[in-house]
Amino acid sequence: MPKIVLREPNASSCDLEEDSGRYAYIVVARKEDFHVMRKQTRLLFVALLSISQVPCLAQQAPPYPEPDSRYKVDILEVVGHPDDEIMFTAYVAKLIEQQHKRVAVVYTTRGNSGGNAAGPEQSNALADIREMEARHSLGSYGITNAWFLNGSDTPGGDVLKSLERWGHGKALDEVVRLVRITRPEIIVTWLPNYVVGENHDDHQAAGVLATEAFDLAGNPLAFPEQVEAPRNRLSISNYGEGLRPWQPKKIYYVSDTTHFDFFKGNGPEYPTNDVSPSRKVPYSRVAADAWSHYKTQNDFTDAQLKEFTEMPVRFIFGKSLVGGTVTSDVFEGITPAPIAYIRARGYEPLPAGLTVELGGPWSFYSEFWRAHNVEQLAKLYAPEAQVAPGDTLWVPLLIRNDTASTKEVTLHANLPQGWSQNPESGVYTVAAHEWYAIQLTVTPSAAHRDTWQNLTWDGQSGGQKLAPVTLRVRVAGNGLPQ
Repeated sequence: MPKIVLREPNASSCDLEEDSGRYAYIVVARKEDFHVMRKQTRLLFVALLSISQVPCLAQQAPPYPEPDSRYKVDILEVVGHPDDEIMFTAYVAKLIEQQHKRVAVVYTTRGNSGGNAAGPEQSNALADIREMEARHSLGSYGITNAWFLNGSDTPGGDVLKSLERWGHGKALDEVVRLVRITRPEIIVTWLPNYVVGENHDDHQAAGVLATEAFDLAGNPLAFPEQVEAPRNRLSISNYGEGLRPWQPKKIYYVSDTTHFDFFKGNGPEYPTNDVSPSRKVPYSRVAADAWSHYKTQNDFTDAQLKEFTEMPVRFIFGKSLVGGTVTSDVFEGITPAPIAYIRARGYEPLPAGLTVELGGPWSFYSEFWRAHNVEQLAKLYAPEAQVAPGDTLWVPLLIRNDTASTKEVTLHANLPQGWSQNPESGVYTVAAHEWYAIQLTVTPSAAHRDTWQNLTWDGQSGGQKLAPVTLRVRVAGNGLPQ
């Protein structure tokens, strides 16, 4: 038997009950008639017993769709510049061809700074050209999806400078968004640490953003506007981006350092001499062909290119949320099923005390690694830097006084013979629960060209010696301001 429902004009819903079945509706033309007809409900009920049941004709909302599957990837590369991905192209090309893995790339800059070996274009014009070079290079071995952020190419050795220039929060917002769009199982990025030979702050900043995004993309409270469902996704002028939180499962790091001793035992390594079944050449050749599209940056000699592309692809293990060992295959433990968000440790204050330490990026990294559960990176190698003969090296020191009283700290530098420092050793007063930043400029001796030298600073306060600070320095240039 149908349920009789009197409807006023312009009624907006069917007011369905879960188990009510079918309904018969009478919609009156005038509001005053509605009150009259309410009194005649019993008569209406009898009259309608013979009427066929009429289904509710209210429009049903379409089901909420699944995420766009076109952009789901196995690996998301997060790098600094167009051409950075050549570091692991031989490995990735094999994954794409033989295992049918899907890979996408995020470039945090468009490469608007630097030289141009192909023509006079610079600045934004160079960036436009380098973006197109990257797309052709990626396409040569099967990558079709790449995103370019608007960070300015910032040559130098201080990661905090790049993050400042890019707008750290804005850049992180964009990387988290792209992790949620691509839903990678694995993120591959630059090592977030200063290392001699590479030490480009854009590389390190890309690694910082990728690590932060790894830990934030699965958290619905991180950039919540991204995961807000749009009110009407088929209309215009919506708000809410309609993404889903996503927790990647593993993160690995790479570096183009000039010394590779610290890679051993700290991540998987892959040869580049396996032969591509379709091309009939080693994957090192595939990488070299991909590099050939970067004509603006193509300043390698044939010998250098051969060495660069034929060396093994080495990864530094970051962390895994699905088990496995440090040196096991990148895809060990990876299954198609998503995993739940796993919160990183986050910032934790250091134990109370009086200390002297390296400041600037070194201080940042020591806290960053702990906060993101990749503290093993601190054990890869001792703090190091690089300076060309005749140049000066910026060395920031930080005195932390996490005690209840003001302290006077005397610092003394122990430098190699012929080196100088400005300002020289001094006495610093640091209030309780405060810190004091010291900016030093160190000039090397030309006699130490192409050598490693140790610089040490000793501190004491109230007759108590503080733990010394040591920085290992390579006296050689690499074309970047330090």
